Amino acid sequence: MRKGHFPDDADAQISWSTLKDLWPYLTEFKTRVFFAVICLLAAKLASVGLPYLLKFIVDDLDTINTLSTAAAIPLGLLLAYGIARFSSVIFGEIRDALFGRVTERAMRRLGLRVFQHLHALDLDFHLSRQTGGLSRDIERGTSGISFLLRFMVFNIVPTLLEVLLISAIFFVAFNIWFMLIVLIAVTLYVAFSVKATEWRTGYVREANEADSKSNTQAIDSLLNYETVKYFNNESFEASRYDKELKVWEQARRKNRLSLFVLNGGQALIIALALTSMMVLASNEVLKGNLTIGDFVMVNAYMMQLFLPLNFLGFVYREIKGSMANIERMFNLLKKHPKIVDRDDAKPLQVHQGIIEFQDVEFGYDEKRNILKGISFKVEPGQKLAVVGSSGAGKSTLVKLLFRFYDIQAGNIFIDGQAINGVTQSSLRQAIGIVPQDTVLFNTSIWNNIKYGNQDASDDDIREAIRLAHLEDFIQALPEGGETIVGERGLKLSGGEKQRVAIARTILKRPPILLFDEATSSLDSKSEQYIMQAINEVSKGHTSLVIAHRLSTVVDADQIVVLHEGEVAEQGTHGELLEKAGLYARLWELQQQDNG
Repeated sequence: MRKGHFPDDADAQISWSTLKDLWPYLTEFKTRVFFAVICLLAAKLASVGLPYLLKFIVDDLDTINTLSTAAAIPLGLLLAYGIARFSSVIFGEIRDALFGRVTERAMRRLGLRVFQHLHALDLDFHLSRQTGGLSRDIERGTSGISFLLRFMVFNIVPTLLEVLLISAIFFVAFNIWFMLIVLIAVTLYVAFSVKATEWRTGYVREANEADSKSNTQAIDSLLNYETVKYFNNESFEASRYDKELKVWEQARRKNRLSLFVLNGGQALIIALALTSMMVLASNEVLKGNLTIGDFVMVNAYMMQLFLPLNFLGFVYREIKGSMANIERMFNLLKKHPKIVDRDDAKPLQVHQGIIEFQDVEFGYDEKRNILKGISFKVEPGQKLAVVGSSGAGKSTLVKLLFRFYDIQAGNIFIDGQAINGVTQSSLRQAIGIVPQDTVLFNTSIWNNIKYGNQDASDDDIREAIRLAHLEDFIQALPEGGETIVGERGLKLSGGEKQRVAIARTILKRPPILLFDEATSSLDSKSEQYIMQAINEVSKGHTSLVIAHRLSTVVDADQIVVLHEGEVAEQGTHGELLEKAGLYARLWELQQQDNG
């Protein structure tokens, strides 16, 4: 996977408000910024002084008597020239070192803020986002800070200062024509570079769009590695990826040709300006108005001036693109989560762990309700199971209890406290979950379990491992608990991942436990292990079990049967069988399947 050379959105209009948004991140080290600016000025003054010193050296050497050359070498001027050359470099290095810390800290602060903000956004945002594209937005945004500051502070500003100083020197030392050639040449050069850069932005945009699409597609394909293998679609994925790469290749070819036009035009303006200046200076030397040293100084100044300007097209694109990318990252920060704590929200106080749904209505889409007036109550220490066919709304209950979404009507209470009136952090701290699809971090089994409580002791972790029936499995591994589980835990089986999830939840020690179809995809042996672990963990805790297999919830204190978003039946396993209703039919069908 390749990274595009140019920043994204470089064809967008520059939004100067981006600098205003960025400014607070640059003011943490005010003293460093001040001294960096001082060093910038000192480096530029030393640099501008070099051709001036060179003039006097050449003039002195030109007037020296050949017989007394050794005695008459302008040693003082040569030393001054060496000191100025060294000063221009060392002050530039000091400037870079001072301002580098400012840039790096700004990148760190802003990167951290975006990361925290993304975690604060609601589940709906993360379900609709594209991981690859989003990661590139963040990467380009933080890199854009470095580009913007480096080129604007260390290229544009010093070059502008140098143009003004050289123009002033030419006007004072020679005549107005020298100054006019500099100003006209620089103006034409800048105007052409900006215009040509604007013209070629379409090609750059095409390349960046193709780059982002191919990158997103590649990441999406690799994240779904197993699915690709299941359906033997490696060739199909490679073909899709190559199709995007072909678009990228064509856009980059157009971009390269347009770059030729830009560089060629810039070179022509530089050549015309240098030639005009040399003709004017040569004529003045022949007239006796200028010395050979003046001629050398003019040439040196022109070369020194156009050297940084030679990169103006690239610098303009980088600055423009960087500002657009930074703005795009700031736009992420401007996205407000749909689920927020109330101003008067208080921490949830759990004493008994009573869960109550009262006439809850909810739909992911306003036009279609998933839950329609759901009501049930889980008493302290009770195990309540929710069953029903696929699409009945079972897993939605879990998302609502965690407050990943807000309900449209009704209320959800925990110990009499409405969950939309307490802080989200305290709510989620009180609930532990073993999800249907357990996703693990690509680290060790030990660290994945410890994720449930980062302050847990080793003894606590070992106890959680014991309760989750993981001891024998871990001991059988060559590296034990330090075994790396792979991306999303792919190196472990479904049952092993579920037991790690149970151990992680045990370590969290929440008063309320949720099990979202924790055994639906397991074989009978794994299911037996998991159910044994769940039963042990659930003792003394209020637990809500979302189940597909009815055989796993026959011991539940209450069973709620959902059908098309409504509570169809409620009771114990025996009571529901006696009713001979929906639950009884589901039970009979599953018994036949098992038989």
